[in-house]
Amino acid sequence: MERRHTAPRLALLLACAAVPAFAIAGCSSGSGSSDSSDAKAQSSASSASSSASGGASASPTPTVAPAKFAALPSSCTSVTKATVTALVPKAKTPGGTAVKSDDLQARSGCSWTGNGKDGYQYRWLSVTLQRFTSSTALGSAEDQAKKRYTEQVGTLNQVSGASPATLTGLGDQAASVASKATIAKVTSQNDSVVVRSGNVVVLVEFNGAGLEGKKNPSADTVRSGAERAAKDAVAAVAAANA
Repeated sequence: MERRHTAPRLALLLACAAVPAFAIAGCSSGSGSSDSSDAKAQSSASSASSSASGGASASPTPTVAPAKFAALPSSCTSVTKATVTALVPKAKTPGGTAVKSDDLQARSGCSWTGNGKDGYQYRWLSVTLQRFTSSTALGSAEDQAKKRYTEQVGTLNQVSGASPATLTGLGDQAASVASKATIAKVTSQNDSVVVRSGNVVVLVEFNGAGLEGKKNPSADTVRSGAERAAKDAVAAVAAANA
């Protein structure tokens, strides 16, 4: 009787010895232990799946393109002395009069005025520099500058009698708007040039008028003068960031 009980047990042990190691636990343990192992494996797989799902659903931090220019030049030196002398002879303040600004690296301006060598040729030159910075709230610096450029040109075009023209070879975008204005019975010939270079917008305004019956400068003369000053300013921006 004892030998009949031993034979089945020996057969079971031999069968277990023939299977791979990872299956031996099933032979040496009861079915309850196997169920417990399966439950643990399923729990681990579920946790791993949840972690993977959580990681996949996380939103990446928004990014915007960096600004091309990180600094502005001094507005009063952005136009060369030679240009100032040519456009505003005998300027009252040769070094220019700076416009007050809370942040000179974001916006600055300078102007020159004079009545010419004979005292009867009024001239006024102004340059304004505005630089934009990238932010997730407002977008890239260049996109902000494009918007400002469009707004500025649009505002100038609303002036009565405005004559706009697109300029080439100056910055990334450039336009000239010619007009006339009458103040105290004196009519001046005016021209404004707006240029966008990267994330910087340059506005140059140049006005000229003959006093006491003297002849006004031509529209072409005023326009070319404004363009000359704008080229100086754009070059100064690039040099300040070289």
